[in-house]
Amino acid sequence: MPVADTGTAVLIVGAGPVGLTARALLARWGVRTLLVERHGELSPFPRSRLVNVRSMEIFRGLGLADRITAGAFAPRYGQVRFRDTLSGRDFATAAMAAVHAPVPESPVTGVVTSQDRLEPVLLGAADTPVRFGTGLVGLTEEDDAVVARLSDHRTGAERRIRVRYVLAADGAHSTVRRLLGIGTAGPGALGDATTVVFDADLDRWCARQPAGVYFTAHGSFMPLYPEGGWAWFGPTPDGAGGTDWAGLVARALGPGVDVLPQVLRVQHWVMEAFVAERLLHGRVLLAGDAAHAVPVIGGLGMNAGVADVHNLCWKLAGVLQGWAGPGLLDTYEPERHPVAHETLRQAVANAQLLRAVQHRRLAQLRAGEAVPDPVETPWADRYFAQLGLVLGVTYRSAAVLPTDQPPTEPAAPATDAGPGTDYVPTAEPGRRLPHLRLGDDRSTLDTVGAWFTLLTPDPAAWAQGTAGSVPLRVEPLSREHTEPYGLGPRGALLVRPDGHIAVRWPDRPQAATPLPDALASLTGRP
Repeated sequence: MPVADTGTAVLIVGAGPVGLTARALLARWGVRTLLVERHGELSPFPRSRLVNVRSMEIFRGLGLADRITAGAFAPRYGQVRFRDTLSGRDFATAAMAAVHAPVPESPVTGVVTSQDRLEPVLLGAADTPVRFGTGLVGLTEEDDAVVARLSDHRTGAERRIRVRYVLAADGAHSTVRRLLGIGTAGPGALGDATTVVFDADLDRWCARQPAGVYFTAHGSFMPLYPEGGWAWFGPTPDGAGGTDWAGLVARALGPGVDVLPQVLRVQHWVMEAFVAERLLHGRVLLAGDAAHAVPVIGGLGMNAGVADVHNLCWKLAGVLQGWAGPGLLDTYEPERHPVAHETLRQAVANAQLLRAVQHRRLAQLRAGEAVPDPVETPWADRYFAQLGLVLGVTYRSAAVLPTDQPPTEPAAPATDAGPGTDYVPTAEPGRRLPHLRLGDDRSTLDTVGAWFTLLTPDPAAWAQGTAGSVPLRVEPLSREHTEPYGLGPRGALLVRPDGHIAVRWPDRPQAATPLPDALASLTGRP
């Protein structure tokens, strides 16, 4: 079978939110890609429900935030409610941080929306080839390329193409990971689950008490779209093949409820919990669920995958366009692997806590016990309160240079992925650039894009030397913002295209060409 050289630089495998985001990011850099998806269309199931604040910052940079928000629920849905049944009263509630209401640490808020509403927006964000109904069935790595064998699922025809890199975003049961023999670490399968998509009028119990999810002792309920539609999910019952799904959902609504749900779809799935042992294998890179599958409780998995490709795509572009050395890609794993492990830990803890609450309450109901007052759910007020994990990630690699002088603001948390719930903004190298309002109603985050950004109160002091071929923009910084960033009147921050601080100079160094030297070091150029 001949090998076709199509001029494709990156083959993206998987058309979920992570693969589609990677396609949009690489298109912004002008990188030629081909995305293949073994299914014949985008998934019709709601699946992931939460686009967190960091993902919305990334989508804002792609010009997609307003479109995503327009199809999402209002902010008042950004909370969870705990009930015995859907028709029962709340015995606990918890707000989703930076979703239920804005936070001062970001110019955007996250949203509650279904994955099948998000994916079409992402698909329309780039005009590069997508092949649905096409699966990857083989990989051969060469010194300077990867040969991929693709199969058309409708005709059975196969072809081989040569690409520079493969980005695997093909889910928890990744074909790419299996072909490469990459193992996983973690608990593995936590249990079988089922999602039932249905129609029913549930306004009398939910319209005045909206939520993104209602956790009950008999499974969980989620409104799907602002205009209507519902999903129930819970453990798959024994003998699921003969289950009366409409009856099961009706019983979970509560005793005496005269509503018979109209079941539209039923999907069985496995709640997975693992991290791939490697994220990089030669010219193949893993992202999203292919790299780390985590329980859905807390909405961390998809968002971690979006952050993966945000970290990765600018590095791929730099290597492919020649302004970065191939070693820059070696920084992907040390930066994202710790985040994957911390995300897994938090998501497993969320799943275990939820299961404990539901099991304890179900046992109380069977024993005829009333809801205790107060209810002992000490974790509820911190549920979804993961700003430390979402905004407080610290990258440590060769793509981050340490600051010569100590910071003037509070020190960053010691862990690479942040402490989970708490977030303290800091301009320490490796951290996400803290959000500050600029005079033209922009955020400092809006100065970041398909380039490195130099933020400085004294652009003239940094005019010596050039960035060479590395894309760079200089952004004047008002004096009022120097103190929060730990800068003197001639200092500067160099921010990577993914919004993480590459280096901080509290004052201008004595070196003749500090900026070109730093860029050469960070990008691994000779």
